Amino acid sequence: MNTGFGSWLLGISLGASALGGMLGVASSIVLAATTFGSALLYSISGFGFAVLAAPLFLLFLDPARAIQLIIIISTVLSVVVLRGLLPAVAPRLLLRLALGSVVGLPLGLIAFRYADPILVRAAAGAMIFGFAILMAVLRRRSGQPGQSKHWTAFAMSPGLDLAAGAVSGFAGALVGQPGPPVLIYLLLAGAAARTVRATLLAFFALSYGVTLASHTATIGIPAPTWLAAGILIPFAFLGGLAGRPIGDRLGAEAFAMLAIALLAVAGAYTLGAAAVAFATA
Repeated sequence: MNTGFGSWLLGISLGASALGGMLGVASSIVLAATTFGSALLYSISGFGFAVLAAPLFLLFLDPARAIQLIIIISTVLSVVVLRGLLPAVAPRLLLRLALGSVVGLPLGLIAFRYADPILVRAAAGAMIFGFAILMAVLRRRSGQPGQSKHWTAFAMSPGLDLAAGAVSGFAGALVGQPGPPVLIYLLLAGAAARTVRATLLAFFALSYGVTLASHTATIGIPAPTWLAAGILIPFAFLGGLAGRPIGDRLGAEAFAMLAIALLAVAGAYTLGAAAVAFATA
């Protein structure tokens, strides 16, 4: 990629015309590599695209454009990666999670309107990070001699499915992270790794699809953002295709530890973002 193409990609497609020359080229390469790596992880685990992509996207783009780019890419990527995992999706579980999310969403929007966003993000980050540490400790203890290797906190039930979906919808509206509540619930319930991965991808495909339609119909998505998404989506495809066979071969224990690590990163990032916002307020 030469300097002219890099400047065109970042200056026209991503609206960052202030960055030119080699800086534009470097920024474009970073965004493409971030998209590929985030899609790779997302395909392996069913979770984590926004966790990795958001911090770097926000370095080069204004928040509104970065968020819309992540929504577009995540919607397309979820559908593409999910195709090979459809047999593993639990339809009734997915339906209950989706119904619960619909209930939790308006409550999250109300809370978003009246709550202090910095304190909310700090609390959410602390809770997610705390759950990640707790699950790591419990899984480590369960693997010790005399302990059950397959520790679970509770059995899944329709009521708990709906509750997890409601918390997810609430968290999605309030802090923009619908994934951690569902992932924590499925991990604590001891769901099979392939089921967790497929159900998360299907759940995200639905939620991101609704979010994308809402943005398009209400806020509007500028043409340069669609063009930038069209340029970055092939890198997401490559990452998704590369990650799918890795995810299929990932054992239950390795999958659980990867998921816990992603939760820890998500919690730490949310805490960090809240701390920065508080320091600059």
